[in-house]
Amino acid sequence: MSILVQGVTKLYGEQKALDNVSFGVKTGEIVGFLGPNGAGKSTMMKIITGFIPATSGTVSVNGTEISADNPELRKTIGYLPENNPLYPEMYVREYLDFVSSLYKIVSSQKRIDNIIGITGLAPEQKKKIGALSKGYRQRVGLAQALIHDPGVLILDEATSGLDPNQIVEIRNLIIDAGKEKTVLFSTHIMQEAEAVCDRIIIINNGKIMADELKNNIHSVLKKHRQIIKIEFDRNPDVSELLRIEGVVHANPVSGSLWNIEAEGEQDIRPAIFSFAVKNNLTVLSLQKEESNLEEVFRHLTSI
Repeated sequence: MSILVQGVTKLYGEQKALDNVSFGVKTGEIVGFLGPNGAGKSTMMKIITGFIPATSGTVSVNGTEISADNPELRKTIGYLPENNPLYPEMYVREYLDFVSSLYKIVSSQKRIDNIIGITGLAPEQKKKIGALSKGYRQRVGLAQALIHDPGVLILDEATSGLDPNQIVEIRNLIIDAGKEKTVLFSTHIMQEAEAVCDRIIIINNGKIMADELKNNIHSVLKKHRQIIKIEFDRNPDVSELLRIEGVVHANPVSGSLWNIEAEGEQDIRPAIFSFAVKNNLTVLSLQKEESNLEEVFRHLTSI
């Protein structure tokens, strides 16, 4: 199944949460939906899932427009909201049985067994949800989103508040789901987006700022940027570093290790070596990095 968002605007009184937003997500694609707090991510996801209406514009899933009075279409969507609303007094298996009854799932106990296995909930399935760790509560949230085998999966901050081990586990669940489903995934963690997503959409102040394949995301920067991590045998004069053509920032990291940021297509490393020779500095190590997702995100969301 695919998602198509066309010209969606959402107003809350006089406040414009979304401003003429358009994008698509293809079947089998995991798309990262990134933006700062208040950018409009959660609002967009609620509109896609049919929880709230758009002020104008349309959202279609597999060619059919989403609306509150089309519950059958909404059954094709799995949704994990940011706050992951659960019933803490219910047992894990009891809760999943309740959710499966809402979807009128045939052979529900078999499906519950399957989804408990997929999400790694077996060790905790006899516990009350309120007694679970944050990581296992997120697994329960994913289980309810997946239990009816939806074609579209909407995940709003699915790894928020998890420890590194839990993040990796949830990440692997999302990657596995994305092999067969259309996944729209929001996160504040840039490393998560880089590890999980095929494509990146960046939204800021309700407007789409970038929509690119993950490997091409640095192309949205107006000027090509290079980051050089270099260690000298002693600290250089920062004012002299900044005189190198193309260098825009030079920041000490620790000891004699420096981050040097340069603009332009021409490789800055020969100029830095020449600078070192001229100033009787020995280069102990040097590593060049291209613009990464975090840099692109900061650039686009600070505009």
